[in-house]
Amino acid sequence: MNETAVDIPGYSYARDDVAKSSISEAQLAELKVSAGFSDEDERYLRLAGAVLSDQTEQLVHHWRNHIIAGVPHLARHSRTPEGEPSPAYLERSNARFRQWILDTCLRPWDQDWINYQQEIALRHTSLKKNQVDDVRSSPYVPLRDVIAFTGVMNETIKPYLAAHGNPADEVEKMHSAWCKAIQVQLALWIGPYTDARREPKEW
Repeated sequence: MNETAVDIPGYSYARDDVAKSSISEAQLAELKVSAGFSDEDERYLRLAGAVLSDQTEQLVHHWRNHIIAGVPHLARHSRTPEGEPSPAYLERSNARFRQWILDTCLRPWDQDWINYQQEIALRHTSLKKNQVDDVRSSPYVPLRDVIAFTGVMNETIKPYLAAHGNPADEVEKMHSAWCKAIQVQLALWIGPYTDARREPKEW
């Protein structure tokens, strides 16, 4: 794992202030079956993490600066309500974005991991967005945009998986494992967005 993870502002993996998810490890195991995520996928996801470990900065820069920045309805979520850039906010959230790539690939998918998926989702809803970094920005990221943008991430990550010269079949297997891992995370992220205790207005 990234040895500097503890120094990332707002990164609170496995801390006591991260609420426990209602999803158990047994239920996560069922989700993995539903997504077709196998033991082989787990091995190739770990390999993907090793391949991506020295590329996370470039990858997040690609997503944020070359894609999101050019899409106004996505870019606004890291800017002020007036549309002004927020460099400090971007720097902190980009560091967490980079760590998320490593957490997806290299962390054990245990209860701490499940709990942090809930935390990630909450930080995109009006319940927690902007609070961690104490910034002024959009009140939430619509779930529809979160779901849609994962398709872009899945497509654009493939050249990075191939960047170290792994055989083509390994690249395909790493890519398949990554896509399934994102599908599992989407299933976990939807819960906080559709919590019945509040109206689901953030779709």
